[in-house]
Amino acid sequence: MDQRGWLKIIALILLCFLPLSQGRGLGDFGFKREDSNQIYNKTLARILVEYASAVYTMDLTELFTWTCSRCGDLTEGFEVVEIIVDVQNCLQAYVGVSPDPNAIIIVFRGTQENSIQNWIEDLFWKQLDLNYPGMPDAMVHHGFYSAYHNTTLRPAVLRAVEKTRKLKGDVPIIVVGHSMGGAMASFCALDLVVNQGMEKVKLMTFGQPRIGNAVFASYFIEQVPDTIRVTHAHDIVPHLPPYYHYFPQKTYHHFPREVWLHDVGLGSLVYLIEQICDDSGEDPTCSRSVSGNSVKDHLVYLGVNMKAETWGTCRIVMDYSVLPYQMDLAGNVVLSKDMMRKESESQPIIQLDKQGSRVSGTSTI
Repeated sequence: MDQRGWLKIIALILLCFLPLSQGRGLGDFGFKREDSNQIYNKTLARILVEYASAVYTMDLTELFTWTCSRCGDLTEGFEVVEIIVDVQNCLQAYVGVSPDPNAIIIVFRGTQENSIQNWIEDLFWKQLDLNYPGMPDAMVHHGFYSAYHNTTLRPAVLRAVEKTRKLKGDVPIIVVGHSMGGAMASFCALDLVVNQGMEKVKLMTFGQPRIGNAVFASYFIEQVPDTIRVTHAHDIVPHLPPYYHYFPQKTYHHFPREVWLHDVGLGSLVYLIEQICDDSGEDPTCSRSVSGNSVKDHLVYLGVNMKAETWGTCRIVMDYSVLPYQMDLAGNVVLSKDMMRKESESQPIIQLDKQGSRVSGTSTI
């Protein structure tokens, strides 16, 4: 047997042992079973990545009724409680109740406006320019902070969580987001714990950027210890804004715990590794061990499409004659299950631009 044949046999033997610790499939266990790893639950990650993908759905009617092409599968039975769309800032989130896991799910959408390439280029230059309230020396970027704290998202999300807990009891809260949505999800999870006094809050993000310095990272993980940041292969976004090893007090710094998804194998024998990284937040053996140069790796996580349905201006399809909604003067929209109990007159389907101005009588806003 030649050398190539022996290498394939060796690779096959190694891959046979990997499922014992890093297995990929869902077939042999369900979420309700005890996971062998208390830090990272592989099954939960596959459920939450589907929620993070669904928030990119353009048609709010399909999203609100949970009938979109990205809805279902592992998220079957999910009930949307509220969808919030900040048209002015092109932001979106939804809150709902999941039967398995039994939890309130909060999901934030990543960037959609313009192109993701332009947004990524902008990440290179974001400075630590805001002191995080109540934590000396903790610095964050004001854009990341404001996207959650200073828009219509925060009050609507908090209101939805409060009314859902009144109905469902003290169930756990899981906050999820991809890309820029991961940054907003992080600030939301911290807000729920520190400012709202809520317990049983879990955070899982996919391909999120750095959002603060090392002091902030330490403060964050102390307050929200049940946190997982999933990164993928050469995804460029987790490498931004840049981390400068020689200036630890002046640079951005990820909070732990990272789980790095990457393929290993030889030839056609390829296996997905879900590597649990150390508790530093900047493990040099995980995603920092490779160059972050791939937009493609940013748009697929665990085989799930994380790409917006369309790039460009913030436009959302919605049938006003079907969905219960409220709209403020700026054109920001909230869809809520509470409104379904109220009678409302059917209104024409209209289109709004980013400033909330009416454009035409079509089926989008």
